[in-house]
Amino acid sequence: MSVEAENENVRYEPEERPPGLVTVGSGLQAAMVIVAPVVLTVVIVARIAEQPDSYITWGVFAALVVSGVTTVLQAIRVGRVGAGHVLIMGTSGAFIAVCVAAMVEGGPALMATLIIISALFQFALAARLSLLRRIFTPVVSGTVIMLIAATVMPIVFDTMTTAPEDTSGAAAPLAAAATIVTVAVLVLRAPPAWRLWSPIIGIAVGCAVGAPFGLYEVQQVADAAWIGVPASSWPGIDVTPGTEFWALLPAFVVVTIVGAVETIGDGIAIQRVSRRRAQATDFRVVQGALNADGVGNFLSGLLGTLPNTTYSSSISIAEVTGVAARRVGVVIGVAFVVVAFFPKVAALLIAIPGPVAGAYITVLIGLLFVQGMQLIIRDGVDHRKALVVGAAFWIGTGFQNQWIFPDLIEGGFLEVLLGNGMTAGTLVAVILVGFLELTGSRRSRLNLALDTRAVTALEEFLRAFAAKARWDSASTERLTSAGEETLSILLQEQTNTSDTASRRLALTARMDRNTAEMEFVTVLEGQNMEDRLSYLTELPPVPDEHEVSFRLLWHYASDVRHQKYHGVDIVTVTVEGHR
Repeated sequence: MSVEAENENVRYEPEERPPGLVTVGSGLQAAMVIVAPVVLTVVIVARIAEQPDSYITWGVFAALVVSGVTTVLQAIRVGRVGAGHVLIMGTSGAFIAVCVAAMVEGGPALMATLIIISALFQFALAARLSLLRRIFTPVVSGTVIMLIAATVMPIVFDTMTTAPEDTSGAAAPLAAAATIVTVAVLVLRAPPAWRLWSPIIGIAVGCAVGAPFGLYEVQQVADAAWIGVPASSWPGIDVTPGTEFWALLPAFVVVTIVGAVETIGDGIAIQRVSRRRAQATDFRVVQGALNADGVGNFLSGLLGTLPNTTYSSSISIAEVTGVAARRVGVVIGVAFVVVAFFPKVAALLIAIPGPVAGAYITVLIGLLFVQGMQLIIRDGVDHRKALVVGAAFWIGTGFQNQWIFPDLIEGGFLEVLLGNGMTAGTLVAVILVGFLELTGSRRSRLNLALDTRAVTALEEFLRAFAAKARWDSASTERLTSAGEETLSILLQEQTNTSDTASRRLALTARMDRNTAEMEFVTVLEGQNMEDRLSYLTELPPVPDEHEVSFRLLWHYASDVRHQKYHGVDIVTVTVEGHR
């Protein structure tokens, strides 16, 4: 409930309109950085699975089109689809192992069918996200973001050292160092106007340093066609799934859910770096991001290319440039689609030397790791959460680097499940958080109509709850007062809405040592209660009647969280007490 200082790094919030040059420049330089991994992931999977060049050409084209369309969808938000923030979409590295297995067993058509079916689970998860709120917590989301950084960095470090055999041994270190130093100096000390261009300036400097050594391959750019649409190479869909389909479906579903957890983390983190002033997480934004992610996976399956996911580097790019305007997301998406139809442009970007791309991505991944830590810390860390984060992170890292029982998981379903550190670590985090939830104290429940008659029933319920916990009279009064003020705020919100239909209120209460947690579940309109409480220090000394309950709740409660989902609001009020 504390008021946080404004984030001065944010120059343009999602709804704002930057100058045209800033919008186009920010979008194009982000697309320049992201288009290479979008393309290369498809190429890597297809080559491992020994697919023909005709499919590789189609897979790259389809991946760029789907990534562009869904990036635009994330930015503009259509109904409940899209986050309304700059969340860049691209091919998912988490699916590499399962997609290779599917291609080897039944070709791209089998992979496409599995992607389509598993995408349906993502839509279901988005629709029921409120029911899974105690599992997919900020601790789980933050851990997944940290694991993304830990699993990607070894690949990035290898990329930084990659150089043609006939080049000088100093070529890669010099190009990488020039890129990192340029970006770091601009981000740390340059004026805001220059910081906007730090990615493209850093890449340009790195390319300039590496070019004399022959790091920039001009020939592949010259050989690429100007315009091309490989429409005849569509692999189709397997409409008669056999044994291979059923054997691989569980692995695809598990990886899809893990990818969804990554999207949840990205949906939470992008809100934090897109606002000058900290606001409570709007889980409707997260649901929109999940729905758009599901659309991307579904379209990827229809077109026979690798599944989509949100790229966590979206958060780092927004933090580096300070530009979070959704118009930038539209530019990025359009750029992807344009590149799909112009292979020479894609070749121009893919030709960026590995040491240069790796050096810049190192900066982004470093910032991403810190974002994951901040998500966890903002939620509060006790010994239980510390164990969840520590165990999940290091077990995931151990499996990723084959430090943990490599011989036991080699081959088959276990390798698909545990061979990726993000998948393994996420499973550990989910299992531990689920165990905490299942073994916690039982919840007392109350269900009643949301009207003035609920006050008496609420007071009786909370007094009985406090008596069962053997709280003293002062703690009992504080608990009942916090509950009554919360109810008063909920009644005010219902009075202010034009919907006069009777609403229900579900209340659960649980005791954890000397802390009582009340959870109010109903449907509200208007501003987030958590944000309203954070603004209290800016209100006049004499509040109006609508602010009295907020001030009293701020006094009685030790913490208030308000989670807004589509169709349901969940207000969690924590009160400290004594026996």
